[in-house]
Amino acid sequence: SIRSLLIPSISKMDYSPNQIKIGNISTSEVELKDALKAWVAISVAFAIVLSGSLLSSNFYVKFIIASLTVGIGFLLHEMGHKVVAQRYGCFAEFRSFDSMLILAIAMSFFGFIFAAPGAVIISGHVNKTKSGRISAAGPIVNLILALIFLIMIFVHTTKLFKDIAYYGFLINSWLALFNMIPFWLFDGQKILRWSKIAYGSIVAVAFAFMIVQNFIRLPA
Repeated sequence: SIRSLLIPSISKMDYSPNQIKIGNISTSEVELKDALKAWVAISVAFAIVLSGSLLSSNFYVKFIIASLTVGIGFLLHEMGHKVVAQRYGCFAEFRSFDSMLILAIAMSFFGFIFAAPGAVIISGHVNKTKSGRISAAGPIVNLILALIFLIMIFVHTTKLFKDIAYYGFLINSWLALFNMIPFWLFDGQKILRWSKIAYGSIVAVAFAFMIVQNFIRLPA
């Protein structure tokens, strides 16, 4: 699952005093390293599943596809949480779950993946409305990416481009819907608690995208 974690205080391990400003967004070397680590690991895991083996002749092509689809989808989902949380004045930084990254790669050799690569650690005064909006940012980012990839599918270009568009649409549609599960630490639970209309709208669009997938085939 991909989720944000709301905590009342920040441990020394989570907080990085050396903040880096990129426009209006604050980050740190720790966050950038964790994001890169998670991006590479999850891309490797999905590339192994898509190619069938780490030693496959098309592994590197599948890695490019995975990094630009599931990797980008995961990373920008988390950045969606981060940007909205910081706009509310909260501390918000991504931290990777290293043991889960290793598990994801190990499981990929068996043909499936359980991915929990990390989460945005958020600390600050967050009420039900702010929590809901912060949580909604992630799935909304995935839906926007899915729409972009869907449009790209109909662009007449190379097979690699079409493969990236196809998998990008499938994966981001799935990520949006999966994260709307109204249970435990999933985004869906916090969104539903905030607004049933927002929850229903996001689920409806994600479900519609899943239906559209039945009419789209992987380029030959």
